[in-house]
Amino acid sequence: MEVFEIRYPFPSLPHAHCAWGRRNVGGFILTGKVIKMREAEIKRETFETKIEIKLKIDGKGSCEINTGVGFFDHMLKSFCKHGYFDIDLVARGDLEVDAHHTVEDTGIALGDAFRKALDDFKGINRAGSFAFPMDEALTLVAIDISGRPYVGFDYEFKRERVGDLDTELVEEFFSGFARGLGATIHVVVMRGENTHHIIESIFKSFGKALKEATRLSGADEIPSTKGVI
Repeated sequence: MEVFEIRYPFPSLPHAHCAWGRRNVGGFILTGKVIKMREAEIKRETFETKIEIKLKIDGKGSCEINTGVGFFDHMLKSFCKHGYFDIDLVARGDLEVDAHHTVEDTGIALGDAFRKALDDFKGINRAGSFAFPMDEALTLVAIDISGRPYVGFDYEFKRERVGDLDTELVEEFFSGFARGLGATIHVVVMRGENTHHIIESIFKSFGKALKEATRLSGADEIPSTKGVI
């Protein structure tokens, strides 16, 4: 779907950002900037999981999440809300074993959805970071959409589980996401006592940081001295 930014007050038409173009809309010839919506649909199926995702990067933070792991759903909803991403996500995994495959594969599929929606990566900021306070907890997440998957996560949680989520799977989610998108992600827990607060702060930081990294800079070029990501 193509949308336009025009120089006249047409409230029924959405605004956009990139290359110039002309279209006949309702009898009017409009000149404006043409972009493709940054959206993607992903289906990932293995012997262990089946995942379907619809993603709109430039959204309002609305989401429908169902992975079968309640606390994980809550974290993904926080990520959507604070990144202003619209996400419909359904994951069915072998929860009779544990939540490992479901969480890891959701990370891979979600990262892949962002990679597909960003297409050739032209015009994005590429990097972003955010420190999010939640009561006594303070965490920082920094991301570089570099094409090089890496996760720095140097923290051991004091509790093994929060709700129905094993806390060690938090890092597994980010490892999967980094592989799916092709990104370097660092997670730094600066302080905190309540494990729920710490994890939620991480996902909120992640939403804010990724929003900054995917934001359009105004430059119609790939943000790399190599010319590729």
